This record gives sequence, C-alpha cells and structure tokens, in this order.
Amino acid sequence: MMITDEWLNIIECSEELSEMVLRSDVVTEYRRASQAVYSDENLVKAIQSFADLKDRYEEVQRFGKYHPDYNIVMKRIRAEKRELDLNEQVAALRLAENDVQQLLDEVSVLIAQSVSEAVKVPAGNGFFTSSCGGGCGSGGSCSCSA
Repeated sequence: MMITDEWLNIIECSEELSEMVLRSDVVTEYRRASQAVYSDENLVKAIQSFADLKDRYEEVQRFGKYHPDYNIVMKRIRAEKRELDLNEQVAALRLAENDVQQLLDEVSVLIAQSVSEAVKVPAGNGFFTSSCGGGCGSGGSCSCSA
C-alpha cells in the first residue's frame, strides 16, 4: 500500500480528532474522577477486595447453590458492591465513564455517516439511537433488516 496525499490527510485529521477528544471537558472530567478514586488508598483497597471477591463469586457460580460458600459469597458481594456504588467518588467516576463512552459513540457515528449512511456502528449504550430511530435490539420490528 502506498501512502498518498489523501492517506496523509486522513492520518493528520484522525490525529487532530484524537487530540480534540483528549483535550475535551468530558475526558478531563474523567481523568479528574479517576485520579480522585485511585489516589484514595482506602478506596483502592476496597476496589481490590471487591475484585478478589468477584473471582471467588465466579468460582462459586460454577457450582451454584450447591457450593458450600454460596450464601456467604452472595451476601458479601452484594454488600461490597452496594458500598462501592454508594461511594461518591466511584459514582462520579462511573458517570464520567458513561460520558466518555457517549462522546466516543457520537464521534463514531459521525465518522461512519461521513463515509456512508449504511455503515453500522457498534455503540456501548443499548439506548443509543441508530439510523432506524432506536437501538436495533427490537428483532427487526423497526424494519431496518437487523
């Protein structure tokens, strides 16, 4: 493949777009929220504890309710998840992650539509609107031939 002026222009534009995304308020807020979470030593320990418990949860799930620790693990994982979910810093990080995902989804759709209306773009949000007016999880009822 030869590099042409058109390819160089595409590469330059993509680099400019990525710089714009990285400098955006949405990504700046995400970095701030991430720094707030991961600079809190107690919160990092709680997240690590939850990750370890998730591994144990997956082990228990292989055997289901017949595993001897099933009830203990199920109660602990719900309690620790709720504790993390109620933490303001974790909640702010999750909202910031969703905002970044929405920004990336919107940029992806704009790029795809600049190529062709027929280009399909996977989006992280199930409620993200597509060319048929809604998420194509309707089993084809929107007549988009999904």
